Amino acid sequence: MRLCQALELTNKSLPDDASFFELSELLDPELINAGFKDSGIATVRKRRLPLEQVLWAILGMAFFRHRSVWDISAAMDIALPGKNPLVAPSALVQARQRLGSDAVKSVFTQSQSLWFEQLHKRPWCGLSLLSVDGVVWRTPDTKENDQTFGRTRNQRQASNYPQVRMVCQMELTSHLIIGSTFDSVASNEMILAESLIKTTPDHSLTLFDRGFYSLGLLNRWQHNGTEKHWLIPLKKGTQYDIKQTFSQRDQIIRLKTTPQARKKFNDLPEFMEARLLSKKVKGKMRQVVTSMCDPGRYPKADIVELYTQRWEIELGYREIKQTMLGSQYTLRSKKPEMIKQELWGILLAYNLVRFQMTQMAATLPGIYPNELSFSSCYWTVVNTLCTLSLMSPGTIPQDIHRLSDMAHMFVLPHRREHRSYPREARARPSRYPNKKNASQLN
Repeated sequence: MRLCQALELTNKSLPDDASFFELSELLDPELINAGFKDSGIATVRKRRLPLEQVLWAILGMAFFRHRSVWDISAAMDIALPGKNPLVAPSALVQARQRLGSDAVKSVFTQSQSLWFEQLHKRPWCGLSLLSVDGVVWRTPDTKENDQTFGRTRNQRQASNYPQVRMVCQMELTSHLIIGSTFDSVASNEMILAESLIKTTPDHSLTLFDRGFYSLGLLNRWQHNGTEKHWLIPLKKGTQYDIKQTFSQRDQIIRLKTTPQARKKFNDLPEFMEARLLSKKVKGKMRQVVTSMCDPGRYPKADIVELYTQRWEIELGYREIKQTMLGSQYTLRSKKPEMIKQELWGILLAYNLVRFQMTQMAATLPGIYPNELSFSSCYWTVVNTLCTLSLMSPGTIPQDIHRLSDMAHMFVLPHRREHRSYPREARARPSRYPNKKNASQLN
């Protein structure tokens, strides 16, 4: 039985109250068609491998990292019936090229917007908790990838692979990626982050790493919407004037912007107000600045502790690279357009699993989706999606509801906050042998 037939029969056989894992909500065909329409992709000719099915093959590339694209398409049975039961590898390559990257990006954008609205959670002071950070992807060593994405270089040599620099925005309680942009590895992360301002939802708080400290970026982030707040560590050596003091470690400060920053950001004023919060952690004074200047609505103690949640986006990147992709850090595609398509497919596949985890967590009172084991949920959801759809569709609703009953088994134990693994700078290796090695050579 083909996957599309199993999905259709499953949707018809599910009861009306099956809100946990309805496959029609997993990736609605109308959502796919709307994404294709926005990107200008339309299927006029009836092919054996429709573009809608090619999208499932791209998702399979992320779900089954150890298998070839041809094996994935055969296992998922995504092609329409024909004389030859298998699809030629060249047909898959041509189908991916017809689909392009913009169509997959459009499906990702529309799906994340819909799923984020369905969360209906603003867990902290009426604000959604978000975080922005960068990540680097490694591509195959081809001439086209090298020209498009470039390589990182040091004083001695360039890296062995071309690389892509990506900046993502993640909702922290669910790990749902709600925005992403990427370019060559030479691109600045702050410039990439600027393109995420328009897609940032209102009534939100975005946590930034100290590497994103730019008054022009933060000012534009704050004033392009309703209550788009930010929180970031204070840059070392920053000069400021104290405008108002609430307590010894809670102050409103005035930051002076540079002419270079005002030239780059024409909406940046000469002075910018922010709230400075300080706290001693393990004998060291930590300082953060934020746009949340109302001490009555945003308590000081909660804000300082809140910044520790920024690490959730790092955990999300680990889930994608190590768990979902099996620590195979080099992408598959050998051309830049297909690299972009593959990256959007990886983000869409990750969001598919993460959205189902939000549905699972909804059955457990007091549990957030990020408190569920991603690796266990990932394999369970993928097996349900790609294995059960090839079996008798009459048993699928029972297995789907069984997943809801098993949700409590995926709850992780509470994190041990006292554990600490500080980063250490490694000593730079010398190009010359030390004295001990030199004596051994004689």
